[in-house]
Amino acid sequence: MRFESNQSKAILIAGPTASGKSALAIKLAKKYDGIVINTDSMQVYSVLHQLTARPDEDEMDGVDHHLFGHIHPSQTYSVAGWLNEVRCFLGNITTRNKTPIFVGGTGLYFKAMLEGLSEVPLIDPDLRRKLRDASLVDLEALFRELQLLDPVGAAKLEAGDSQRIVRALEVVKSTGKSLTHWQNQKPGPSILRAEHCKKIVLSPPRPLLHERIAHRFGNMVDNGAVEEVKTLLELGFDREMPAMRAIGVSQLQDYVEGKTSLDEAIELSVIATRQYAKRQSTWFRHQFDESWTHISDPNALFSA
Repeated sequence: MRFESNQSKAILIAGPTASGKSALAIKLAKKYDGIVINTDSMQVYSVLHQLTARPDEDEMDGVDHHLFGHIHPSQTYSVAGWLNEVRCFLGNITTRNKTPIFVGGTGLYFKAMLEGLSEVPLIDPDLRRKLRDASLVDLEALFRELQLLDPVGAAKLEAGDSQRIVRALEVVKSTGKSLTHWQNQKPGPSILRAEHCKKIVLSPPRPLLHERIAHRFGNMVDNGAVEEVKTLLELGFDREMPAMRAIGVSQLQDYVEGKTSLDEAIELSVIATRQYAKRQSTWFRHQFDESWTHISDPNALFSA
């Protein structure tokens, strides 16, 4: 399955963690004079270089990469913020006659880019802060309140998903309408037209993916993942900040605090990563339509 650069205005590469997305993006960028744009909600954060598997200079191999590691972990980043950055950035790429190659594992970013995003009114920052503080004390009480104010939205959430519970509650308390209501409104304009893009989902065999995940996390630890967690802890963030929810942070924090051994922390991190990869793959199967090409071997893209 071959494709030429003049057939597509952009190339989109999605897939579960450790599926080989970055390597494929760089290979395609070199072939089609491309530039790589991060489409992963965790790789935007600085500090977490190893734990988010952000490509380093050697891996980039001279290809321009953008929207990687540019957000401090103290900040909360959103799909709306990402869309605004991409919208501004694409004009620059177009004038340079580069092929934009979007690569990442955050399906919502791809969906929003192709289908637009429904705008949610601004939330009172004081309310957001109060709800986040309350979630650390009694998350069950917040969940019960959400069940009363937005039963439909609450039914979609796990009782322990503090980030989404707080988000749903802050929206309904601030606007008087549920998050589902706002998400069902007519979305804003899309950034790219799907028919003008080559859309790829990497789906390697599960045993191979599990092997890659275990090998990669071991390399992360060898290359400074524990030190990254120590840096986050020194900055004083609570566990509910988005950057603190990166896989491996809580597990390695327990090791740093003497609650578990390094081997146990690695094992738990690998298990969590495999579970996350499974959720990603399920999401891509259910949310991406037939216009996305699912491939198990990236080399198939370069065969006759």
